[in-house]
Amino acid sequence: MDKKVYETILNGRKLIVEYGQLAKQAAGSVLVRYGDTVVLVAVTVSDQASENNFFPLTVVFQEKLYSVGKIPGGFLKREGKPSEYATLSARVIDRALRPLFSEDFRNEVQVVINVLAVDNDNDVRIAALFAASLAISISPIPFNGPIAGALVTIDNNDQIIINPTLDELNNGKMELIVAGTRDAINMVEAGCQEISEDLVLAVILKGHNVVKELISFQDQIVKAVGKEKMQVELFSIRPEIQDFVATNYQSALIAAANIASKQERYHQIENINNSALMVYEEKQYKNEKEKKRVMLELNTCLHNVVRDEVRRQITIDKKRLDGRKVDEIRQLTSEIDLLPVVHGSALFTRGETQVMTIVTLGALGENQIIDGITDEEGKRFMHHYNFPPFSVGETRRMGPPSRREIGHGALGEKALAQIIPSEKVFPYTIRLVSEVLESNGSTSQASICASTLALMAAGVPISAPIAGIAMGLVMENDQYTILTDIQGMEDHLGDMDFKVAGSEKGICALQMDIKITGISAEILQEALLAAKKARKIVLANMLATIATPRNQLAPTAPKMKTFMIPIDKIREVIGTGGKVISALIEKSDDVKIDIEDDGQVTIYHKNYESIEKAYQFIKDIVWPAAVGEEYEGKVVKIEKFGAFVNLKEGVDGLIHISKLSDKHVGKTEDIVNLNDLVRVKVLEIDPKGKIKLGLVKIISK
Repeated sequence: MDKKVYETILNGRKLIVEYGQLAKQAAGSVLVRYGDTVVLVAVTVSDQASENNFFPLTVVFQEKLYSVGKIPGGFLKREGKPSEYATLSARVIDRALRPLFSEDFRNEVQVVINVLAVDNDNDVRIAALFAASLAISISPIPFNGPIAGALVTIDNNDQIIINPTLDELNNGKMELIVAGTRDAINMVEAGCQEISEDLVLAVILKGHNVVKELISFQDQIVKAVGKEKMQVELFSIRPEIQDFVATNYQSALIAAANIASKQERYHQIENINNSALMVYEEKQYKNEKEKKRVMLELNTCLHNVVRDEVRRQITIDKKRLDGRKVDEIRQLTSEIDLLPVVHGSALFTRGETQVMTIVTLGALGENQIIDGITDEEGKRFMHHYNFPPFSVGETRRMGPPSRREIGHGALGEKALAQIIPSEKVFPYTIRLVSEVLESNGSTSQASICASTLALMAAGVPISAPIAGIAMGLVMENDQYTILTDIQGMEDHLGDMDFKVAGSEKGICALQMDIKITGISAEILQEALLAAKKARKIVLANMLATIATPRNQLAPTAPKMKTFMIPIDKIREVIGTGGKVISALIEKSDDVKIDIEDDGQVTIYHKNYESIEKAYQFIKDIVWPAAVGEEYEGKVVKIEKFGAFVNLKEGVDGLIHISKLSDKHVGKTEDIVNLNDLVRVKVLEIDPKGKIKLGLVKIISK
């Protein structure tokens, strides 16, 4: 097949699609060029439906360092596990694509995004999302797309910039990705510098206008090269199973769904389900495959009874599982200083959701080194999130952080980064670890609340306290209900999970995921305003525990002293092969020293005395003497023209014979001799660093 090329303009730059040359055995593949960013997306689909009780979609974001002209670090010199950026990019694309597939479609679909070249001025995530949608749309895979995304920021004058360059993004007050169909928005991810709800909504809608343009471009290509969609067997439940559940278990499941306590509710539903499953376990089947299918249908039917009842209560009765009003927040408690030794700790509880966050402060040199395709080489602020199985009363294998844990940690980090002081103001590396202790709805937002409390308890001078809340949505036909502070089952059985974090002033981060094809601007606006109201209630509870950051660090936290030295003196402080600074650290009780390229020096230690000792050593190197200062020292050398005096280790100055006395001096020895202890005054330091002294008095012979 000959290569076909299609072009459009996106924000003044060419967006080029190439089809028909690469990865031709895939169900669908396209090469997309946006500026000098190039991605190849290939999609495949299995011939048979899986036996899963969900749609098995996998999005793989292949981040290769050759795309930015780098050789991977480490011993193997090849890419290892996905970086955090790759994981988060895959999640963004997955969350945008997934609602556009039928929930009854069970054939496995794999979307592989190969990042071939990256120009950081043309965002690879936007190109990849566009390419993924197009590759699926032209393939035989059933898909209710196309979709597209846009990256948006605002400048300091609140002007909206679509698909900004790297400089525009770095200097902007927001990084927002919006995705959707031509009719509705279905995914939002953003970090904002305390931006108002009205402006955030305007940015989302402006981004959606660009999404519509990109979808029109995809429509042209699909019309030209799109393949006929495959005929698939959608998952369905046979009528006899539906009748069996309705007759024998429906009323019991509805009653169980109304139990307020999460654990009791889940336990009762599980008991009912097990009773139904036991009946079908004893039936005769042709083979194991048929049995698995029947049991899957039965499980799904039982699940649907609970789902339909919960959704009916919310939309018709305006009643929630735990009896709350639709805009009511569960009971809140906040605590600080739970742990000794650590640099800061806090506990935040909202209903049956509980998170403890611990703060650790370190030297700037302990920042995270990033080996990836972005321009970011390291970061000094990290927020990590752990979700152990005991938090939901389960047992399961524990291992490295999952995609979900990485994503939730990153969302919290995105929000909290907006209030973290700059390294010039607070020259520390900051690590937060949020430990989920109990979960029943939006632990990611609880981690933001716990982290804010822990930062203030640790004495980190944050610019403003922030809080987070999760909003939900249940939509049946034209009726919808927005829920404040959703719990786990409302998230699982509802249509939207909309997380909003921010300060009293405005939004710091938001993330919207939905299970339907999209939502309108009106619903989005209503959810934002309800979240603002709830956020203020949560903040009030937090601030009653600690209102402002403490004015001093914990006794166990590293203390620090920051000062500037001349840039041309940095090499002297470090020494050949680091010998000088290594010796200095050893003499100063193993302090930590960071020296920046602009001459900023920061010394860290748990004791101020050790910091001061190191400071004096550096001061002696950088400023060996000051004009007008007086020093005591020994005469170390006698010459006809004067005497050399040792002022401090490695620093000598000359008293010229004319400066030994106000009267005429015949020879140097008439006034001073070797090893005399004298007081001298620095008269001049010439451009070459030579120190000229005047004799003040002889202390001892």
